Amino acid sequence: MPSTKWTREELILAFNLYCKIPFGTIHIYNPQVISLAKILGRTASAVSWKLANLASLDPILKKRNIAGASHGSKLDAEVWNEFVGDWDRLAYESEKLLAQKTGKRIEDISDLETFDLPKSGKEREAIVKIRVNQSFFRRAVLAAYDFKCCVTRLEIPELLNASHIIPWSKDKANQVNPRNGLCLNAIHDRAFDRGLITITPELTIKVSKAIKTKKASDAVQEFLLKYDGIEINKPTRFLPNAEFLKYHNRNVFQT
Repeated sequence: MPSTKWTREELILAFNLYCKIPFGTIHIYNPQVISLAKILGRTASAVSWKLANLASLDPILKKRNIAGASHGSKLDAEVWNEFVGDWDRLAYESEKLLAQKTGKRIEDISDLETFDLPKSGKEREAIVKIRVNQSFFRRAVLAAYDFKCCVTRLEIPELLNASHIIPWSKDKANQVNPRNGLCLNAIHDRAFDRGLITITPELTIKVSKAIKTKKASDAVQEFLLKYDGIEINKPTRFLPNAEFLKYHNRNVFQT
């Protein structure tokens, strides 16, 4: 039987799961909670309670007056801060640890396509790490928004993207930070990427004048213009960073 005290490794795996499942699904009947409990040799109740402990540290939930479970440990806070301080390193470390604990390849844990990867070597390792972190980012962002587009509330996962607010190539430190992400459907993801829409720091959708000045077809009205000035569907955690949104407003959005 494991010690009642959680180790750093166990907490890293718990935080990994905390990021990947919607807040409302943190309970003992969630198959992913049950699976992690088996990996750790703990009860589903213990894992669910630990996820609730982590939720108590979430500043976004605190703002919404959602307290989570109290009586977390000092190590809980240390692991939380370790992730928030270095998403790139901890996301990969947590996925690598999960692969080790389950006896699977990290490529399989992250559902990566491997047909185009080099057979072995440092080049393969580097590419795998990037793709693993991209997969983690997608899962964390979509889970934060309960797998619903923040503009339209479309809830078909195959049509949803985890969109970077500051582009991947422009800010290495925040490539994997879920607060640099938005859950958008494929059309609005492309519009956001091309600067045809933006999200203000007040979390309001803004449509570019480049579209407004043209004679709008019914399709443009239906897909874009009708959302102008509407507040986004807010995430349950990892609220978009206001500074990241200001960057998009200044540097990407076509005013």
